[in-house]
Amino acid sequence: MKIKTLLFYILLFAFYFMIGQDVKVVELKFEGAKRTKVSFIKNLVDIKKGLVLDSVLMDRDILRLKRLPSISHAYYKVENLANQTCEVAYVIEENFTLIPFANLFSSSNDDFAFRIGLQEFNSFGRNITLGAFYQYDNYSSFGLSVRAPYLFSNKLGLAVNYNDFTTLEPVFFQDDTADYKYSNTGFELLGLYEFNFKNRMELGFSFFTEDYEYVEGATSAGVPLNLNVDKYLFKFIYDYNGLDYFYHYLEGFRSQLNLQYVGSTNTNLPEFLIGFNDFTYFKRIGDRGNWANRLRLGLASNVDSPFAPFTVDNNLNIRGVGNTIDRGTGMVVLNTEYRQTLIDKNKFVLQGNVFIDGGTWRNPAGGFDDLLKNENLRIYPGVGLRFMHKRIFNAIFRIDYGYGITKNGDNGIVFGIGQYF
Repeated sequence: MKIKTLLFYILLFAFYFMIGQDVKVVELKFEGAKRTKVSFIKNLVDIKKGLVLDSVLMDRDILRLKRLPSISHAYYKVENLANQTCEVAYVIEENFTLIPFANLFSSSNDDFAFRIGLQEFNSFGRNITLGAFYQYDNYSSFGLSVRAPYLFSNKLGLAVNYNDFTTLEPVFFQDDTADYKYSNTGFELLGLYEFNFKNRMELGFSFFTEDYEYVEGATSAGVPLNLNVDKYLFKFIYDYNGLDYFYHYLEGFRSQLNLQYVGSTNTNLPEFLIGFNDFTYFKRIGDRGNWANRLRLGLASNVDSPFAPFTVDNNLNIRGVGNTIDRGTGMVVLNTEYRQTLIDKNKFVLQGNVFIDGGTWRNPAGGFDDLLKNENLRIYPGVGLRFMHKRIFNAIFRIDYGYGITKNGDNGIVFGIGQYF
C-alpha cells in the first residue's frame, strides 16, 4: 500500500472516530436555583439542550454565573447516557441578596458622618439591582438606583440613577482653603451592552445641577461665593473583565475605562473632559492568600479652577490620608495589598491584609512635572481586617489603618463595606 493511501485511511479513520465521539446534551438542569429564575439562567448560558457537549463552553458559563450578584458559587455535573448522549446539571449556590449597608467616616471638617442604605441585587429573580441610600455628611443626601443589565436580552440592559447629594466640600486656591456647601442634584440614564463574555460597555448621559454656597474660610476675588450651574454629562465606560472567582478569592486581570464630557452653562465651572482607567490584577497565593493590585491613571482638562475633578481622599484612593484633602487635574495612584485568610468557616471568613497606597497629582493648570514633585506625592502603608459572610453578596466589612510616610503625612482609620478595590 502506498504511503499516501495509508495516510488517507488514517486521516479518514481519525475523522470518523472524532465524529463518533460527539456527545449530545439531551437534558439541561439547574439545581439550587431558588430565588433566581431558571428561565433567566437558561437564557444567559451558552450551553443548550441539543448541542454537542463542550467543556470550554460550560467552563465559561460557570464563570459567568459566578459573576452574578445572586450566585456565590457554581459548578456543573455531566451524566453519560446511552447512544452518545448525556445530561448536564448546573449546580448553583445562591447568595442572600437583600443587603443593608452602613459606612461610618469623618467629614472634611472632622465631624461624624455616615451613609446607610438598602440594596436588592436579585429583584424579580433576574439579577436586577434596586437600591436606595441616605447620607448625613454635615447635610442630608439621598439617592435611588435601578440597574438591569439583562433587561432586554442576555446582552442588553439599562441603568437609571437619581441623586440629591449635599455635603461640605473644601476648595483649595492660592495656598488657602475655604469650605463650601456643595449640592449635586441630577438624573442619569445608561444603556448597558455586553459584547461577549469578557467585554462590555455603558453609554449614557445625565442632567444635573451643581450648587456651591460659601460657608467659611479664605476668599478670593476670582472665586465666587455662590454658584448655581446647570450641567449635562455624556459618559462612556468600557470594561474588560478577565477575572476568575472562587468565593472571595480573585485571580486575573481587569481594565475599566471611564470617559466623560461635562458641559456647563457657567464659565466659573467650565466644560471639561475627564478620563480615567483602573487596571486591576489579582493573584492567588497558596490556598488562603490573595495579592491584589490597582493602578488608576486619570487626566482631565487642565483648567485653573479650585473645583478640580480629581481628589485625594480616604474613601477613594489613599487610606489614612483624610477626606478630600486636595484636588488636581491629573493623577497616578497605585494600591497594592496582600490579603490572607485567617479563619474560613462554612459561612464566615476573617481576612487580614497589609497594604501600600501611593499616588501623585497634577495641580490645576499645572504641568506634568507636578506628578514628580515631592509635595504632591503621598505614600501610605497600613494594615486592615475583613469580616465576610460567604452567602451574602458583598457582605464584607473592612477596617483599614493607613500611616503616611511622605511629607506632611497623616494617619487614620477607614471603615467601609466591600473590598477597597
